[in-house]
Amino acid sequence: MLAGLALGVGVSVALTAPALAQAKIQIGCTATSDCASAMVAVDEGIFKKHGLDVEMTPIAINSNIPAAILSNSIQVGGPTSTVFLQAVDGGLDLVAIAGASVMNTTSNTAIAAFVRNGLTIKEPKDFVGKKVGAPGLNAFLHVLFVKWLVEKGVDPKSVNFVEVTFPTMADIIKSGGVDAVLTAEPFVTRMTNAGLGSVGARYGAELGRTDPIIFYAASRDWAEKNAAIVKKFREAIAEAAPIVNSDREKASASIAKFTKQPLELVKATPPNQSEPNLKPENLSWWIDVMSSQKMLQSKLVTAKLVLN
Repeated sequence: MLAGLALGVGVSVALTAPALAQAKIQIGCTATSDCASAMVAVDEGIFKKHGLDVEMTPIAINSNIPAAILSNSIQVGGPTSTVFLQAVDGGLDLVAIAGASVMNTTSNTAIAAFVRNGLTIKEPKDFVGKKVGAPGLNAFLHVLFVKWLVEKGVDPKSVNFVEVTFPTMADIIKSGGVDAVLTAEPFVTRMTNAGLGSVGARYGAELGRTDPIIFYAASRDWAEKNAAIVKKFREAIAEAAPIVNSDREKASASIAKFTKQPLELVKATPPNQSEPNLKPENLSWWIDVMSSQKMLQSKLVTAKLVLN
């Protein structure tokens, strides 16, 4: 009887242990507020409430995120729409699993081409021949800037683009390593306050779009094998998003913690709008823009890009 009781207890523990164990996920994002919903979900215990053990991993350049996902050093990443689409176009089997941030009036105004001291940029054609740093070639800010140049009648090939990470922008602008950087708040305010230069163009505001900036993506294989985890992830992000959009204190604290930016500086700039719902048609504009810039070689089907 004792042996049977011991066996029963053993079976019970074996059956309940997996249910009690939390699924572990590494989420990789760059040092911006776009993944604020995940940051808040970590700090406010929302992921844990949904049975997920999540850790945020900083990624220096957004274009490195797809490779990090496929190497399994992270399971979920926050690529920009452009980085994601180009990765899929290049044959990487990635799928979007939830929305992160979208463009709106506030976020568009926060985007800028910041110009070093000694240069004056009065109009788009003044960027011709200049060396411009972007936080990831073919990433969100770069593609958006190229779109703006084209609309203003400037040939993007006349501008020399190089990669510069967000944390190193101030030093590179100060040293004159580049003439301008494509950036956003709070980096614009930080460099302005340091007397490193001035805003040359608010190109995001001039374009005035409302499309996705960043969304959460995973490998299709991982997402399909972990459907239950993806469901919990989506529920947690949906719960955290309203906090990002309405509670500046909590959102700023989480953003400052992850990005290593001063809290007061982060508080001075509203985070990008968090939108957890991502639909396939939300990617159509980006596909059109990237196709016009000859960044895509195949015809992408939007229905296959977002996990059902």
